[in-house]
Amino acid sequence: MRIYIENLGCAKNQVDAEVMAYELQQAGHSVTDEAAQADLILVNTCGFIESARRESVDTFFELHGSNPKAKIVLTGCMAQRYGEELFTTLEEADGLFGNRDLGKVTEIVDSLVKGERRVLLPPFPSLEEEKNRRGALFNYPGSAYLKLSEGCNHRCRYCAIPLIRGDLRSRPFDAIIQEARELIQRGVKEINLIGQDLAAYGSDRGQGQFLPLLKELVTLEGNFKLRMLYIHPDFFPADLIEFVAQNEKIIPYFDLPFQHAHKPILRAMGRLGEASSYLKLIRQIREALPQATIRSTFLLGFTGENRQSIAVLREFIEAAELDWVGFFTYSREEQTPAFNDSSVLRYRRVVKRATKWQKELEGIQQVITERRLQRLVGSAQDVLVEELITGEDLAIGRTIHQAPEVDGLTVILDKEVKVGSVVKCGIRRVNGVDLEAVVIRG
Repeated sequence: MRIYIENLGCAKNQVDAEVMAYELQQAGHSVTDEAAQADLILVNTCGFIESARRESVDTFFELHGSNPKAKIVLTGCMAQRYGEELFTTLEEADGLFGNRDLGKVTEIVDSLVKGERRVLLPPFPSLEEEKNRRGALFNYPGSAYLKLSEGCNHRCRYCAIPLIRGDLRSRPFDAIIQEARELIQRGVKEINLIGQDLAAYGSDRGQGQFLPLLKELVTLEGNFKLRMLYIHPDFFPADLIEFVAQNEKIIPYFDLPFQHAHKPILRAMGRLGEASSYLKLIRQIREALPQATIRSTFLLGFTGENRQSIAVLREFIEAAELDWVGFFTYSREEQTPAFNDSSVLRYRRVVKRATKWQKELEGIQQVITERRLQRLVGSAQDVLVEELITGEDLAIGRTIHQAPEVDGLTVILDKEVKVGSVVKCGIRRVNGVDLEAVVIRG
């Protein structure tokens, strides 16, 4: 069958989609970039929050309408979370497949070939039997995601991740090293390490192994960099800052989802930090690594939030001077501990008020981000070239200060560069949240 995969959601979902594509190709199917040419469409859904589920359903119907003759299957987080209930409700779906044993995706396709309509939600396989091989990577050339673990043992009261992806499940140490080696051999220049909390890697086996893993990864031969994405700030490894400072292969980029700064709100969320401890961590990073980039996310509209808590958060944002920030409004998720903290009406009222605070805080952060980017003007930076702009003498890329998908970009005023390569550029100016650069030659 010719199969089209529409991937939604986070980087972990993207890796899952890449694994499924490889397994399907090994079984003799082909993967196409055109939904209109497909015999089968897989919609790899996100089920984390309400807005993501709406996007998943809308995408399902859009793709089904664009190619009604094709079979269509829901896969991924939303499929895993709602299972049979979703399959019964969504009669247009020909199949539904979870996200825990990706190697069995061929079974659901085989069922469709036989004319069967089927739900398949297999449990996790043993770690030794887990499928992680990938062929084509679904991101821009030169960059790839490398998943260290699945699930999460932290129990933030608002979060549905344990419901969807289960408890923390760290991949075998040697398997990660081997996959990193293969990515480097394929010419990947930037390996983005992902997991719900990287620092928790190995703790499900009795002892955290994140730093030992990093120590092994940096010994691999090749021209590459490692970027760390998602480290829980309440469990930040004490030795990590010094280790990053001593190893050039690790990008000094810290993605620390603080979620809030007001202690009562953080405790209600089931988190251990507060503004003072978070500011201390930021200060420690910048004292050891003045060039470091720090990203965070903040959750607005959680039960109990009021003007006082927003004032504390506003003060924290101004003091922290983070490089990149994402603001999100709370989604009241069924089966999470926080679900019964408020009624539907109270939840809607608080979130509606939070959307106004979100605009204010985004405005404050916009100024901070632009100011932080100004420090790069006049400097020479390595830029990973991701895309050439058709009809323009321009290319798009990223410096080490810009993570894929979530941060600003670097516009290179040059078309004589190769996609997937790293070029030395001089940063000329800041344009909003983007940088403008020229190639340094000679």
